[in-house]
Amino acid sequence: MIFNLGSINADYFYSLPHLPGPGETLAATGMKSGLGGKGANQSVAIARAGAEVCHIGAVGNDGQWLVDRMTAAGVDTRHIHLSRHPTAHAIVMIDGQGENQIVIFPGANHDQNRDVVEKALANGQRGDWLLLQNETSLQVEAAMLAAGKGMNVAYSAAPFHADAVSSLLPFLSLLILNEIEARQLSQALGREVLHLPVANVLMTKGAKGADWHDTRLMQTTSVPAFPVTAVDTTGAGDTFTGYAVAGISTGLSPQTALRRAAAAAAISVTRLGTAEAIPTLAEVQAFLD
Repeated sequence: MIFNLGSINADYFYSLPHLPGPGETLAATGMKSGLGGKGANQSVAIARAGAEVCHIGAVGNDGQWLVDRMTAAGVDTRHIHLSRHPTAHAIVMIDGQGENQIVIFPGANHDQNRDVVEKALANGQRGDWLLLQNETSLQVEAAMLAAGKGMNVAYSAAPFHADAVSSLLPFLSLLILNEIEARQLSQALGREVLHLPVANVLMTKGAKGADWHDTRLMQTTSVPAFPVTAVDTTGAGDTFTGYAVAGISTGLSPQTALRRAAAAAAISVTRLGTAEAIPTLAEVQAFLD
């Protein structure tokens, strides 16, 4: 079982001829809304990868439609609580090459309920997983609780803050960073990736693939990315993370889990949207075949 204390956003997508510069006003050529947030995206990816996932989070009075979409995707949503704050939302601007700019309003994501977190994790067993990101409150508290129960703790350290990573490192089994974030953390701590005080580090490198660093064995496993024509890169990292954690949690080797995650991310960027763009395991297996 994977428990995911994660953000839930309403995403608003605007198609633009190009991304705006300072002071520039552009007319959008299209607009749509959908389920998003790093946490929600990763929970949907885990569910579509075939693993059990329980999402812990918060929405406002305006957010039930997002919870319904997560439930329909196979996510256990019983531990999503109703906040007094509005549901978080993101403004996603996408150009003709699939690149994006994103502005996030955190809203209810920063109003997590400690009792809800504790009640959800009371069901956790030794060997289960807790997944965290940097878009909610109560990350350290949840990590301490899960680690104390013998659960594995994975942390997708985005949006990146070196201090936040440092506070969570003592409880982690797996740290997930992109290449830029890994460089920033190494500079902040004065250590190379293979010398970080965490058992495993997953470093994503975009079109160059990803590396799995086992710091105990001092070994690195690398997988390439699959070349595709992207139409929207939003949520590709979350798709990769969800599939990777799902694979590792079900006993796949890092090589197999990351290859499957790379295929899922490749499929997702050929589609518009975030959570709705995440492929099913059957689609990923067909792609790999």
